Amino acid sequence: MRMENFFMKNILISKISDQKFKVTLDCKIRTEHIVTVDDKIYEELTNKVVSKKELLQISFEFLLKKEQNSSILPSFELHIIQNYFPDYIDHIKSICEN
Repeated sequence: MRMENFFMKNILISKISDQKFKVTLDCKIRTEHIVTVDDKIYEELTNKVVSKKELLQISFEFLLKKEQNSSILPSFELHIIQNYFPDYIDHIKSICEN
């Protein structure tokens, strides 16, 4: 089984509002995260090539490759990922360009 497929099956994303989402990670320990996706950041990162839910999916797959789900903040704005992982923006943009 490819690692990417494993991650995708364990990420559930629910829309709370246009900019706020609940992400449930069903891994060894189940965690829930409230994530804000600002429209400006969404457009800058994706050029609207993917949906906000797809952006979150890609972002959490990225995070799970870097750390355990229990280490991910319970609530945050999506753009802060770059503060912890400087390669995040390049990663997202490369996926959205293809």
